[in-house]
Amino acid sequence: MKKKMVAGLLGIFLGGWGIHQFYLGDAKKGIIRIVVSLVTCGIGGIWGFIEGIMILAGSIKTDAAGNELV
Repeated sequence: MKKKMVAGLLGIFLGGWGIHQFYLGDAKKGIIRIVVSLVTCGIGGIWGFIEGIMILAGSIKTDAAGNELV
């Protein structure tokens, strides 16, 4: 079981590198986050930050396998 708090905080602090996506089991999305951050010189990191907030707010409720975040 993946922890909602861990995934959210990883998204907020390391979301530009896709760490929260790797934690949630979606390596493809994690790699996309890395590429976007590199291409946009870090500006794409806002995407991960917003996803981290969405995870903590409850908008994103499952991991890549469809399991509920606790």
